[in-house]
Amino acid sequence: MSEPTPNGADGVNGPDGPATGRVPHGPFRPGDQVQLTDPKGRVNTITLQTGKQYHSHKGAIAHDDIIGSPEGTVFRSTGGTEYLAFRPLLADFALRMPRGAAVVYPKDAAQIVAMADIFPGARVVEAGAGSGALTCFLLRAVGEHGLVSSYERRPDFADIARANVERFFGGPHPAWRLTVGALEDALTETEVDRVVLDMLAPWECLDAVAKALIPGGLVCVYIATTTQMSRVVEDLRAHGSFAEPYAFETLLRSWHVDGLAVRPDHRMVGHTGFLVTARRLAEGVTPPMRRRRPAKGAHPAPAPETPSTPGTPPAPGTRPAEEPAAGTAETAPPAPDTPES
Repeated sequence: MSEPTPNGADGVNGPDGPATGRVPHGPFRPGDQVQLTDPKGRVNTITLQTGKQYHSHKGAIAHDDIIGSPEGTVFRSTGGTEYLAFRPLLADFALRMPRGAAVVYPKDAAQIVAMADIFPGARVVEAGAGSGALTCFLLRAVGEHGLVSSYERRPDFADIARANVERFFGGPHPAWRLTVGALEDALTETEVDRVVLDMLAPWECLDAVAKALIPGGLVCVYIATTTQMSRVVEDLRAHGSFAEPYAFETLLRSWHVDGLAVRPDHRMVGHTGFLVTARRLAEGVTPPMRRRRPAKGAHPAPAPETPSTPGTPPAPGTRPAEEPAAGTAETAPPAPDTPES
């Protein structure tokens, strides 16, 4: 698989990263995104432009007053309201970005990066791109010397994803490739380290995923419902190219902490989706038999055996029918007649 063009080799990227790249630290600069948070915790995101002003019903703040100031500075509007200024974190950006498809929440994106072991320099295939939220997390993890190759079926979603990724990073990311098309039809990459599937029917792509992954590589599937999770786990087992899948979900609950009032918040980010991971086996290797006993009723019961005729030996692997024990209802002599009164 070819690697992205090194910084500086194409005349666009500088030695410290993309020339148009987002700088996540230092004083505020024109073009930076800034979160202004009011005393009630309400957040407004602006893009700094020389000569512009931020307006609200609580007054205005000049962009020129913010430019050149360090993060964590407080600015007072013309109406007397104080605003705290920070650059948005990636988690903040993902939750507020323009959307086509639903975004992958930060709690799930963090689990994907951790549990799929996305490392600097990794070669990752993603399908689909959606609104680009997970793509930003993956690009952050692989760095400029890795590669994230995203596939999206819908051209309108691909356009939204491209705009969001370039907006967050301040321009095209050197480690990102976006292809409009179905993964199972358009996938050309080989020797891939990780595959992340966020799509309606991921089991349809398992053959293509198995061909693309290196031995020891990992597929991570993000799905919304229990029926999807069951289908993808059973199909991964039946495929024969993957080790035993691991399925889980993550629940996030924040806490209210104010003096002695310490309690869980009334709201929490509960179910958003399930994650399933599985490792790629070496070519030609048969996965070992599972020894875990399934729960009763987990699989269809075998068909009932056909009763054998007298004198016919039992079928291989079956026990011969036992003779009724003496004294049972079938062999006990009839009870004596009782005299009539």
